[in-house]
Amino acid sequence: MRGENPKQSSMVMLISPESRVPATHPLRAIKKLADEALRELSPTFDKMYSAVGRPSIPPERLLKSMLLMALYTVRSERLFCEQLDYNLLFRWFLDMDMVEGSFVPTVFTHNRDRLLAHDVAREFLLAIVAKARKAKLMSHEHFTVDGTLIESWASLKSFKKKDDDDSTPPDDPGNPSVDFHGEKRSNETHESKTDPDAKLARKGNGKEAKLSYSAHALMENRNGLIVDLQVDVADGRAERRNALEMLDNNLVGGRRISLGADKGYDTREFVAECRARNVTPHVAQNITTNRGSMIDGRTSRSPAYAISQRVRKRVEEIFGWMKTVGGFRKTRYVGLGANQLAAYMIAAAYNLLRVSRLTEGAA
Repeated sequence: MRGENPKQSSMVMLISPESRVPATHPLRAIKKLADEALRELSPTFDKMYSAVGRPSIPPERLLKSMLLMALYTVRSERLFCEQLDYNLLFRWFLDMDMVEGSFVPTVFTHNRDRLLAHDVAREFLLAIVAKARKAKLMSHEHFTVDGTLIESWASLKSFKKKDDDDSTPPDDPGNPSVDFHGEKRSNETHESKTDPDAKLARKGNGKEAKLSYSAHALMENRNGLIVDLQVDVADGRAERRNALEMLDNNLVGGRRISLGADKGYDTREFVAECRARNVTPHVAQNITTNRGSMIDGRTSRSPAYAISQRVRKRVEEIFGWMKTVGGFRKTRYVGLGANQLAAYMIAAAYNLLRVSRLTEGAA
């Protein structure tokens, strides 16, 4: 029998977002883990706000909104706020009822400096990492480090000489004509007037140079979880510099550990710095006709070295997820600080997704 198409829906309806989310929905486990981590950050949130004045959007909702943007590839805060007005799943995840209105996109802008000042995003990622360690999902001895380029939204037309006062009005303010032919450009003499922290970089020989940032991941080798994720300027030395900083901030201690990496890390200075930190460098050997590898046979012949070289490729899965699902193929913001905050939240979303799947059915 053919059903009828009613012209008017019911005027009164009692419904909650909770009833519309299936019990087996994967976001339920992620929400539980995120809420537990956010409760631990409650003392930090108390310090961020004045005791008087008009109540603001809860910081828990802002952080969980960033998680949703990463998990569901929402490309902008404005689009997220639009979807929040009608997406029951998003409302349920943020603990919003059916009557409460969506917040405006400028809420993110106005609160970003506050989140940066208290390093909340990093604390949130550390809380997720601590939960994974407590659940014995992370290795204590074997890790991998790698880096990638994140393209900036700044146009190459904004890459001008540092002493350029930009006094000449453009022929077209929206898309001015610029002639770069015959002009030698480099990061020493030029900078982007739109995003000064973005540097001209390329992924390899024969590749075009683009305004970019560098992103650096420290991964544990048991389940491929992110221990740390740093954003830095793409100056050609950022990979090794950030690798050592992440080691110092997260891993260096009494226990000897191994660190897998590609051949770009096979330098005398980096290998020596690792060994000074009680870290065994399982770095891919970079042997050319002009130089030898800094990794000797005692290291390269060990079975652990072969395992590290095989497992280290999993870090590319992190970068692939960040760029395709997490929306970090291009930076969404201007400046290192804002992009670092976004990187921490994308790393937290990736870890939450992985941990929820690894612990599925364990409870």
